[in-house]
Amino acid sequence: MNLRKKLKKSRDALSRKLVLVFGHGVDENTLEAAEEVLLTADLGWELTELVLDRFRDEYKLNGDAGWKSVLVSVLQGLVPEYTPWEPDAEPAVTLVVGVNGAGKTTTIARLAQRIAAGGETVLMGCADTYRAAASEQLALWGERLGIPVYTSVEGTDPGAVTFDSVKRAIAEKFNHVIIDTAGRLPTQKGLMDELSKVYRVVGKAMQGAPHRVILVLDGTVGQNALAQARQFTEFIPVTDLVITKLDGTAKGGSVFAMARELSLPIRYIGVGEGADDLVAFNGKAFVEAIVGGDD
Repeated sequence: MNLRKKLKKSRDALSRKLVLVFGHGVDENTLEAAEEVLLTADLGWELTELVLDRFRDEYKLNGDAGWKSVLVSVLQGLVPEYTPWEPDAEPAVTLVVGVNGAGKTTTIARLAQRIAAGGETVLMGCADTYRAAASEQLALWGERLGIPVYTSVEGTDPGAVTFDSVKRAIAEKFNHVIIDTAGRLPTQKGLMDELSKVYRVVGKAMQGAPHRVILVLDGTVGQNALAQARQFTEFIPVTDLVITKLDGTAKGGSVFAMARELSLPIRYIGVGEGADDLVAFNGKAFVEAIVGGDD
């Protein structure tokens, strides 16, 4: 996959603009202009200042390598490399949460596809019982991918659907079960309390579960996604992040802020509409795609 091409909007917002800025050399005037570029790419104020401070220090030592090489090094240092998730239970239970429109259901289908492609069995459960379209969408994905889906009628208690999904996965000896939940804003306390309940129900269905909680964030909203993540973690112990729709935004810089401030592994990024456009996140490759190389 050509990640640079997929992330073209973010690359245009960072690399190409910085080429114009630093084409006049590296000094305090061009660094001030670079600050504006980084802020526009949605790194946020504090992280922008940190990046420029580190850039100044490293450029003094390694400026002969060129400004782009130095910047790539600084940015790669902000995104730690994460070890692959290796579940130690079967079925491995994954709960997927997020706001409306972030791409949860599509992300679940793509995760399930990756699991199935690796030779393991997976059940998708739809605990979004507020919208008939939610179960229909997941069922459609299941039919397309040949992956079983557990659904219920609209209005059923989400906790009950969650419980039954896990129990079915246990009874039928699935390797994985992935639970979809209703989209909700973190300011909707009643719905967030319900999400906490769903989390507890999973533990009643299987001791030690869920084994991971994935928060799906819409990359097009930039720093707002960071605020959403902070609020979600107040209600439920999020373990992993998936950032979607990065192909459609110039705000890819927010990924650095999320990686640094949330201290949660970014497992995947969404870079398109295709079934294969959920990409395992690699920090070094991400930086190279939006900053590295020639323009």
